[in-house]
Amino acid sequence: MSEHGRRQVLRTGLGAVAGSTVLGAIGGATPASATPRPDETLGAGGTVTPGEAEPTRADLPWVADLGDGRYQNPVLNADWSDPDAIRVGPYFYLVASTFNRVPGLPVLRSVDLVNWTVIGHALTELVPKDHFSEPRHGEGVWAPALRHHDGKFWIFYPDPDFGIFVVTATDPRGPWSTPRPVKPGKGLIDPCPLWDDDGQAYLVHAWAKSRSGVNNRLTLHRMSPDGTALLDAGRIVINGDDLPGYTTLEGPKLYKRDGWYWILAPAGGVTNGWQSAFRSRSVWGPYEDRIVLAQGDTPVNGPHQGAWVTTEGGEDWFLHFQDRGAYGRVVHLQPMRWRADGWPVMGADDGSGRGAPVLVHTKPRVNGRTEVTAPATSDDFTGTELGKQWMWQANADPAWWSLRRFPSRLALICRPSPVAHDLRLLPNVLAQRLPAESFTATTSMSLSTTTTGSRAGLVVLGETYAWVGLRHDGDRTVLVCRTAARDATEEDAVTPVPLRRGRSAVRLRVSVRPGAVCQFAADVDGRGFTPLGAPFPATAGKWIGATLGLFASGPSTDGTGGVAAGHTGDVAVDGTDGVAPGRPGDVAEFDWFRMGPSGSDSLVDGR
Repeated sequence: MSEHGRRQVLRTGLGAVAGSTVLGAIGGATPASATPRPDETLGAGGTVTPGEAEPTRADLPWVADLGDGRYQNPVLNADWSDPDAIRVGPYFYLVASTFNRVPGLPVLRSVDLVNWTVIGHALTELVPKDHFSEPRHGEGVWAPALRHHDGKFWIFYPDPDFGIFVVTATDPRGPWSTPRPVKPGKGLIDPCPLWDDDGQAYLVHAWAKSRSGVNNRLTLHRMSPDGTALLDAGRIVINGDDLPGYTTLEGPKLYKRDGWYWILAPAGGVTNGWQSAFRSRSVWGPYEDRIVLAQGDTPVNGPHQGAWVTTEGGEDWFLHFQDRGAYGRVVHLQPMRWRADGWPVMGADDGSGRGAPVLVHTKPRVNGRTEVTAPATSDDFTGTELGKQWMWQANADPAWWSLRRFPSRLALICRPSPVAHDLRLLPNVLAQRLPAESFTATTSMSLSTTTTGSRAGLVVLGETYAWVGLRHDGDRTVLVCRTAARDATEEDAVTPVPLRRGRSAVRLRVSVRPGAVCQFAADVDGRGFTPLGAPFPATAGKWIGATLGLFASGPSTDGTGGVAAGHTGDVAVDGTDGVAPGRPGDVAEFDWFRMGPSGSDSLVDGR
């Protein structure tokens, strides 16, 4: 069989499965309004294309809804860090921090706080645009706050190097307004607004010591009612240094209930902290405090920083994150109730008013029928835009990719770059979150190039990384598997394997098991997967979990456009001895990308 024919067979065998998991009812369009149509199924993300298989629980890497009226935590088993959430009508909306990744500020929707769908992003690029044209690990969008006021959705978010910004939209799917600075400055983080009953508006925020020299305190400002400016220099309303045992007080969320002002804020650090509640009859304090959620004897370390929401039926719930290293900050849902003494408690009350996380619990009661959904992971690249699960490492250039150059395939251009040798520095890595503790991801790709040093593949990326894929070595295409330790250069994990003449396609797979231990495998002849290299641990990035990505790059250049030492051969020249942006034929094609539970037959056998 010809190479073209083999690839068509692979597409026929896997395309429909991959397409149905991208995810008809799970990842499709949402209604334009926050209020559903009378005939709309609550929780449905869209419809299944005729001829596609209905997605099932078995297709998904993780399902929080147990199907018997209960749910299991985490409800979002991926790096949806620093969540904030609100309810508008029958829908709950959630936003999360994204740091240097683009698009930023994802907006998720749910009707029951358990089944979630990504419906859009509030940021199509980061500002300042030029600053974020290269990966700025650990910078960018930190913990946001989401509110609905005066008929609009508002997201206040911090960039610790540039200040506090606000974006608004009448439709949570977008379009969102251009980011507007509310307060420029360094070290201002975790903002949250409150519009009071008397028309006054306020904003509370925390501090990043790495930028400002101080932390462990919360500052409150008067804010213009239109949310565009702060009206005073601010006042410290809670100083963690005055509270025994408090460190890293941050992430405040400001509410008002029955005449009390409440600030819900975490302390103690990302990995092992707790959730506190502060209350006062005056927004300016003084505030009294209580720890309302902590790890206790559960396996859920650092259960803190999140959102209090109330269902239409009056039930209170609390969403928070748990830092899980390479998996990032996953999101848990805790029942919340008000004790007789007037304080809230989240999770299982130990009798003293301090809660501990629940692992399994009865779902929130909501009206209408809901469906099992999860944020999309798989992609068959049949749309006109990239799926909402994908992110770049910096502000994106449309010249990096195409879904029209090869219909029903993703084309990534092999662009020469002075940082092509290190995927941590390469902006054009297209990645997504790890979707579960254990899962398998598979893709089918080919490399079309005559440029020595051009390469493409599948990468597990963090402060360390490893990738498997194809590279053009002058007179041949080779299958490679390479790794890079922290602050180190790449090296071969296995000896490169030449592909047979005329063959430039391969299927690639990574299997991830508990502990984020990864194993690469490849299939070069359609006879099955062969493991490549030794198992290796995924590692977290800067304030984010590891990501799983696709990439293509040309050879490394010397920073002025010339080919770096060690790269020779058939390299396109632009007439000034510099490397051209990439030949028209220098491209990697990805036929599909499929994620599922570990051991999924559809991933291994191509059915």
